[in-house]
Amino acid sequence: MASNAKSQKNGFVIVDKDPGWTSHDVVARTRKILDTRKVGHSGTLDPPATGVLILGVGKATRLLKFITDLPKRYTATMVLGKETSTLDAEGQVTFTQDPTGITLEALKSAASEYTGEILQIPPMVSAVKIDGKRLYELAREGKSIEREPRKIHIFDLAIELTPEEHVYELSVACGSGTYVRSLVSDIARSAGTVAHVGTLRRNAIGSFTESEADPIEGIKIIGLSEGLRDYPRVLVNPKDAALVNVGKVFDKDHFALGDSAGPWAFIDQQEELLAVYKPHRGSTIKPDVVIPSD
Repeated sequence: MASNAKSQKNGFVIVDKDPGWTSHDVVARTRKILDTRKVGHSGTLDPPATGVLILGVGKATRLLKFITDLPKRYTATMVLGKETSTLDAEGQVTFTQDPTGITLEALKSAASEYTGEILQIPPMVSAVKIDGKRLYELAREGKSIEREPRKIHIFDLAIELTPEEHVYELSVACGSGTYVRSLVSDIARSAGTVAHVGTLRRNAIGSFTESEADPIEGIKIIGLSEGLRDYPRVLVNPKDAALVNVGKVFDKDHFALGDSAGPWAFIDQQEELLAVYKPHRGSTIKPDVVIPSD
């Protein structure tokens, strides 16, 4: 349930980020609008990118990792023939190649190699930390270092024509940690050419779609339990709620958890979030985050 942003300081904000804003810019503006310092975001969107960015306010900042872990959906344009230093339109052109002869079918065939669990090398212009320093900081110093490939998951991938020559639209559903810029570049190279991302939009984080996202000046807050709606809910009776509040470890069989592997959002009779539980040793579960009562 959404509430007036100024009267509620604990919950999640679903923003439709404009181009040109950094994720930190959005956080800073939200802090000013809500008159609170306790605001964070769940996953960076590059300044040129638009779309869904989820913020945590107050107690929700402790829950942002669960939002970060949700799958994402993006649409991007793949501009063939030019590779850039940032793998998007913001960077300097580093390599050109005539893409004439590269067909939609060739791109689709190349893209088929990039579904399921794959290895991806993060771009130099990314927030990945190596030896305590973020890659984009090293890139600003003109350095390029070897990066270890990371496992990511691509659930669905589609490429379609656009009205522009040598420009294609890519739609991707992926797991956390995926760099669409790298994906576009890798697919193009597999097809025999080079490419960069022209435009990039995040369409969804979990079940939160762009249709639910608000412009920064029109933000509203949704409650903690609603923000974790993509996780299985466990309704807790008052007696167990008191034990949850002090971080009790339970046996799995104490609750009807079904086949879910967790994490689980534990809520009380008023549908307020009490805690997020995760598997523990043996057949037990323990709280990952307990939400203190006011």
